[in-house]
Amino acid sequence: MLVAAIIERVHLALEEYGKDCSMEEVVGLCPDLTWNQVYLAIDYLNKTGMVRVALDPDRTYMIQVYPAFSESPQAVSQQSSVQKASS
Repeated sequence: MLVAAIIERVHLALEEYGKDCSMEEVVGLCPDLTWNQVYLAIDYLNKTGMVRVALDPDRTYMIQVYPAFSESPQAVSQQSSVQKASS
């Protein structure tokens, strides 16, 4: 499976789930993927602002997905920077 397809698969699973979930729950949502594939997809999605990863008080990593139809805070910030630079 291509890396882009893995990332898309994880993001879609998170959107369908519709609420915050732990890394272990994400792995359960994608039984066709390995733990490592899910981890790398979450890492990419976090770095691109499509999900937010937070450590809760129980030391569990929780994943919050930003819906695809709305822009993530990072994407909005990047667009503003580009618009200011081009002005």
